[in-house]
Amino acid sequence: MFGRRKKKGAAEDAAGEAEQVVDSVDTEADEVTGARERVRLEPEPRPDGPWDSSEVRDPGEGRVDLGGLFVPGVDGMELRVEVAGDAIVAATVVLRDSAIQLQGFAAPKREGIWSEVREEIGSGITQQGGIVDEVEGPLGWELRAQVPVQLPDGTGGFHVVRFVGVDGPRWFLRGVISGQGAVQPQAAGLLEQIFRDTVVVRGDGPMAPRDPIVLKLPNDAQMVPEGVQQEEAGSRFSGGMGQLQRGPEITEVR
Repeated sequence: MFGRRKKKGAAEDAAGEAEQVVDSVDTEADEVTGARERVRLEPEPRPDGPWDSSEVRDPGEGRVDLGGLFVPGVDGMELRVEVAGDAIVAATVVLRDSAIQLQGFAAPKREGIWSEVREEIGSGITQQGGIVDEVEGPLGWELRAQVPVQLPDGTGGFHVVRFVGVDGPRWFLRGVISGQGAVQPQAAGLLEQIFRDTVVVRGDGPMAPRDPIVLKLPNDAQMVPEGVQQEEAGSRFSGGMGQLQRGPEITEVR
């Protein structure tokens, strides 16, 4: 930013340095403004979903009603709901050897947050010693990550996951794809279609940006209780809302 001052022509040098400082500050300000604009853009059109409840005539047709989310039903799938405290905040669709966790969050009225969230997730994973690649996939920009985990034998390993997300009107839907759908993304077509066809019910009440959209159990759920704890670190978007407890499993919903 600053050049070394010569002994002669100090006044000229001082003026030149001042211009350099101003130019540098302007450039930095432009970069900061550009970054802010990049992470605060209005949500892009969603011609293929996921959908807002106002965009679908009958959200319950072919979908499981979880209150804040209507999740498409697929033959042979398991649907697990997960809780934080007393609230159900996530649903995980398990299909054969892959799964996708779905979570909805409140968002600003005219600002998308997925770009900003990606940065938070990536930073959290790299700080843990993981590896993150940002790529443009079938659902738009996503993160493909290797997250450090402790294996059952006590040694260290990596869990491969894909973080996908879409900004909607006053909401943000995040998906975490695991299993073969993360290791071999080309095998995740059905999970990606489930994500696209999910309907988000944000509601009209006031919510702070990034608050989770609370879910509920279906009235006719056939439940198998579970008591497995899932520990997640870093950003609240990096794989769960703090610590999530796996709740009832709903099998073969269609």
